[in-house]
Amino acid sequence: MSDPNQPDPNQPVSPPPPPSAYPPPPPAYPAAPPSDAGPVYTPTPPSTYGQPQYGQPQYGQPQYGQPQYGQYSDQNPYAHWGMRVAARLLDGVLLIPFYIVFFVGFGIIGSNVQTDPVTGDTTTTNSSGVAAGIVIIAVAALVAFGFGIWNQIIRQGRTGQSLGKQWMSIKLIDERTGQPMGAGMTFVRELAHLIDGIACYIGYLWPLWDAKRQTFADKIMTTVVVPSPKIPDVTHAPPPYPTA
Repeated sequence: MSDPNQPDPNQPVSPPPPPSAYPPPPPAYPAAPPSDAGPVYTPTPPSTYGQPQYGQPQYGQPQYGQPQYGQYSDQNPYAHWGMRVAARLLDGVLLIPFYIVFFVGFGIIGSNVQTDPVTGDTTTTNSSGVAAGIVIIAVAALVAFGFGIWNQIIRQGRTGQSLGKQWMSIKLIDERTGQPMGAGMTFVRELAHLIDGIACYIGYLWPLWDAKRQTFADKIMTTVVVPSPKIPDVTHAPPPYPTA
């Protein structure tokens, strides 16, 4: 009688199963023993909801080629002709006090000179008054000339803005560099404005239909006038909200 625990030599032996393609799972770690210090803090991974994926623009940030907040939003990036005219008028208004003093000097001279209605001869009634009037006229003319040089040449050459351009938020720059021209080249540009006055001031009107809104002087000097947004003053900004 054969032993039932022994394999039958006449029965075919099945081959062993093939090895698995995946490694066996790692052994499970034992649970941490309980602690009397309270529950253990487990950090939560940061959420990615609402965050832009790689290569996508963030919320509130302009894409390439779009104007940023506070920049000129018109399709034409050059300052409008009306803005340039308004800036020039404002620069002229600044000279009105000097003109007033200038005419006061003429009034002082006229009050100290008499004209004979018959012969037309003029006589001086008070020579010191006439001299004072001449001094007032000369001082007013010199101060007005110096202020104009500082505002239109020196200041505009260094910053690209006269006071009128600053108030109108426009700026004169070199088209090739994008920077102010400097006092010397700004003075040459002022002389080139004489060409704008030829033929009924057509050069001053040229920006109305020019693609770059340039006058003849701008084309000669390769300059353009562009918008210059005002930078908000953050020195008097309200304090931030208190945090908890």
